[in-house]
Amino acid sequence: MNGKEIIFLSGISKLETNEERWNPFPWYREMREHNPIFFDEQQRVWNVFRYEDVKRVLSDYKTFTSERERSTIPIQLESSINLTSVDPPEHRKRRGLLASAFTPRSLDAWKPRIQAVVDFLIQGISAEDLSKPVDIYERFAVRLPVTIIADLLGVPNSDWEQIKEWSDILFLPHHQEEIEETTKQKAKVMKEFGAYLLPLVKQKRSQPQDDILSDLTQAEYEGTKLTDEEVVGSGIGLLGAGNETTTTWLTQCFYYFAKEGVYPQLRKQPELIPQACEEVLRYHFIASLDRAVKEDTDVLGVPMKRGEIVIAWMSSANRDERQFVGGETFDIHRQNSKEHLSFGNGQHFCLGAPLARLETQYAMTSFMKAFANIRLAEGYRPWDHLVSHGSTLTSLPIYIDR
Repeated sequence: MNGKEIIFLSGISKLETNEERWNPFPWYREMREHNPIFFDEQQRVWNVFRYEDVKRVLSDYKTFTSERERSTIPIQLESSINLTSVDPPEHRKRRGLLASAFTPRSLDAWKPRIQAVVDFLIQGISAEDLSKPVDIYERFAVRLPVTIIADLLGVPNSDWEQIKEWSDILFLPHHQEEIEETTKQKAKVMKEFGAYLLPLVKQKRSQPQDDILSDLTQAEYEGTKLTDEEVVGSGIGLLGAGNETTTTWLTQCFYYFAKEGVYPQLRKQPELIPQACEEVLRYHFIASLDRAVKEDTDVLGVPMKRGEIVIAWMSSANRDERQFVGGETFDIHRQNSKEHLSFGNGQHFCLGAPLARLETQYAMTSFMKAFANIRLAEGYRPWDHLVSHGSTLTSLPIYIDR
């Protein structure tokens, strides 16, 4: 791993309690209305909160570059096809090595497998389970994405618990008071994850199969084949990113469909499910990305200097009333939900978005066919079940009605 100087988001937002981290939206709204482009003196970073500004920062790579010395995501994988720290044309070449596996045409072949895993997980919910709350995070939302991404890469999906454990540590948020311990934990996990993948990669190089790791061992980049270490690094990145985002999205779908009481309506009108899932991603998906100013500019209406860091708060942009009428309201009939920026925008739009959408839609559609309704367990408060210093749920007990 190599490191960059760390920017701590908590130092900018000052959201200290779990309840505030779960619900940062009042702060976002305050910033959108009164301080939409804000320079944080303490860490010396710009912050943008409105939809148009966030979209511009994410998509205009000629002004806001991914090549930066400081970041909110300081740990990069050495020896990997790193897509997060480069711009076109280099980015296009690297992305091309991975993109074919994630195109809708390629994913069509995976639909039966996704459906089979969904069906297996639904069948695992027994009549006995229906008499008490079921932790749908653990029983369903965790297992589906990690199983599918392991299958796609050609990694034994029976190891899903170990892969998930490693991913959880790699995605831990960075908090100033615990940064040394977190960095140590991540370095240890990277070593273990790499040692686990290396023999698999060597085997696939000599006996390629129909999976992404095999494809990467055969792929050429700048005239030479990738080394085993480069394939391993890329595999770690894909395995981690390929399960974390979708697990969070699925968990939030269950939470909001229960909390807002829309589950029975979606069950009656399954054609609304894709749009309703996108609305969840718009309404509550905590995400931000950072970029560096490439040359002095005032394109956002304030003078920014070359090398300065800009943080694009996507989850604030997703509730901007200028883009989404009544943006603070959860609405499964919203026509433009899919314009959210949770997957990024422009050249760096999330490679795995088509896969995440397939998994989430298949999961919710099949679950609704199987079960009449869901309800949150009595007294459930999401902020009591968040990852350390973060905003991601780690448990969601619900009652399921047959």
